[in-house]
Amino acid sequence: MLLKDRLEGIGWVAYETLRRMVASHPEVDFYFFFDREPDPKFIFADNVKPIVLFPQARHPFLYIWYFELSVTKALRKIKPDLFFSPDGYMSLKTKMPSVIQFHDLNFEHFPKDMPKIHLWHYKKYFPKYARKAKRIVTVSEFSKQDIVDCYHVSPDKIDVAYNGVNEIFAPIPEAEQIEIRNRYTDGNPYFMFVGSLHPRKNLARLFTAFDLFKSQMPSDVKLLIVGEKRWWSEPIQQAYEKMRFQGDVIFAGRLSAEDLHKVTASALASVYVSYFEGFGIPILEAFKCDTPVITSNVTSMPEVADDAALLVDPFSESSIAEAMTEMLDETKRAELIEKGRERREAFSWDKAAEDIWNCLMKSLN
Repeated sequence: MLLKDRLEGIGWVAYETLRRMVASHPEVDFYFFFDREPDPKFIFADNVKPIVLFPQARHPFLYIWYFELSVTKALRKIKPDLFFSPDGYMSLKTKMPSVIQFHDLNFEHFPKDMPKIHLWHYKKYFPKYARKAKRIVTVSEFSKQDIVDCYHVSPDKIDVAYNGVNEIFAPIPEAEQIEIRNRYTDGNPYFMFVGSLHPRKNLARLFTAFDLFKSQMPSDVKLLIVGEKRWWSEPIQQAYEKMRFQGDVIFAGRLSAEDLHKVTASALASVYVSYFEGFGIPILEAFKCDTPVITSNVTSMPEVADDAALLVDPFSESSIAEAMTEMLDETKRAELIEKGRERREAFSWDKAAEDIWNCLMKSLN
């Protein structure tokens, strides 16, 4: 997941936690397995030794080859004390202690959102990974309980390490906010969504809800969508095509961390209404930018947001639209911003890296 200029959710978690663990433990030798030549910035220190294994694994059959053959062979040669996988995959053949990080099990609950070949692989292998791993680390109490319920592993085997948020996210001056709005939305205020444009991110209902909001509350507010259309589906396309206010939806595509920071800090609110998340880093990114948040009242999102966001029913377009209307109230926005400042203090990448390291050390006992 460590790919130059292509870091997404799991990749960012790996990047932020691994570089801290490497720096905190110079006495330890780390071997990083890549499936292609890595960018030098991912070799965090002198105690990191990169190893490129064949093949480039971006398909379920190649995952099997990569982990069951290439990784297994490399582990036999290196003979490390421990294998850690920050993205949940592992070798079923190795006998050494292994720790895996599960972020969520969304495919167990919404299988139709997943391409069939990927779904087959997840359903076949992830229960085996969960049972074989010495320990599991995950990103929320919700995900921990979900792993227990789905795979019948002991909760004593699972540790929670909450995600943090990139240090770049912070409020920006009003003049800079105006500049960003001029660049992206012709100077108009906007709600923003950020994430992979995947069905479980609930874009179809977000489009319908925004249409409802605009019809009930005529305004110059826009909807800015940040993310690649890699998982764009027919229901999302149909919802978009039916929009009355389609012209008020702007697609920004993938943004750099710096641009995403400025877009987040300039938004009227962040609207993150997925129907399934293991954590939800965009909630924290908004909190760090003094941007109020609308998010879902299901899975991990209430756990992350607590009382610092407007919680909505992600399956109800009217619930989402009502929250958008409420965000036009400056008093409500100010109240949520203040609560967000308090809530964001509970999360940091330093703490996440420490919690993951502690999980790794438990696996050696």
